[in-house]
Amino acid sequence: MNVNQRLIHLSNWQQRIKNTTQEEKNNLFDRIRNQNSWFTPKQSELALEGIVNYLYPEKLRQWLGQYEFPDPKSFKPKNIGIIMAGNIPGVGFHDLLCVLIAGHQAKIKLSSSDNILIPWLVALLSEVSIELGQAISFEERLNGMDAYIATGSDNTARYFDYYFGRYPHIIRKNRTSIAILDGNESQEDWNLLSRDIFQYYGLGCRNVSKIYVSNQKTLQAFLKGMDPAHQLIDHHKYLNNYEYNKSKYLVNRSPHFDNGHLLLVESNELVSPISVVYFELYTDLTRLQKQLKEKENKIQCVVSREGWFDGSTPFGSAQCPEVSDYADKVDTLKFLLNLDQEILRYAEGPQKQG
Repeated sequence: MNVNQRLIHLSNWQQRIKNTTQEEKNNLFDRIRNQNSWFTPKQSELALEGIVNYLYPEKLRQWLGQYEFPDPKSFKPKNIGIIMAGNIPGVGFHDLLCVLIAGHQAKIKLSSSDNILIPWLVALLSEVSIELGQAISFEERLNGMDAYIATGSDNTARYFDYYFGRYPHIIRKNRTSIAILDGNESQEDWNLLSRDIFQYYGLGCRNVSKIYVSNQKTLQAFLKGMDPAHQLIDHHKYLNNYEYNKSKYLVNRSPHFDNGHLLLVESNELVSPISVVYFELYTDLTRLQKQLKEKENKIQCVVSREGWFDGSTPFGSAQCPEVSDYADKVDTLKFLLNLDQEILRYAEGPQKQG
């Protein structure tokens, strides 16, 4: 099967997903929530919409136009072990899509926190494409793969590197996203930024967990601007996190702002706990750019009002990546298309790697 044939099957996959009845989706979303209460039906639906957005034929063709694909007659598929994270619904889908487009076999190790949506999607794919469906399997152990794609925390990354470091691999660690405020934000801007912060309850690496502000007045405007998101407190797990963190700051007499569902704390750190956003004051944009450059290996994306800050995207776009956007800015598809060379390079020994 060449890449154009695969694109036809992927288009059929998208149509099959879109043709799912609301009753089927409701049953799916209920199953997902029962398995992981963070994944509410609304959050699962947003995740599924994002997956459908990846699969539009015109977007796929535009994305793939920059790559050269091997001759199908001489191509030998490889077994790719994919270790998926479980922080948001279907978070490993893009890796799976890249493996299918490259023509390899996907061997998936699901997270126990997210083991319903991806198998459901694969079942739909098998209905419209037996060949692509057969290229996917779910595994408890991923021994003897030709290459690995693993996503997790900084701690699990060390584990992944120990076991998979001698094979071609992509290993992703902790990252988060940030927002740059200039004090000219409107309520509409705050509403958009609220999506970047609170979608998936802040569990994703594309969720904003820290803001940079130029003055204290903007902090008050930010907190007031987040008021419309107060319904978050109705989710019991979010409420537990909010109450725990609030109690901790009160007991320790740590300075903080509180609007009733969000805590704002000054910190040099990037990754904040659920229900908390860190802030840091800046006075010079050039210095801020340099500071962020030094931390770029920990930042997934940067957002600002209408994308005014250099290298940022507009508020509301953090959780809306396009199919051409790669996690950690590592080109997964290029890695998979060049896998023969990678395998040879790793076979030459550690001293030849890097």
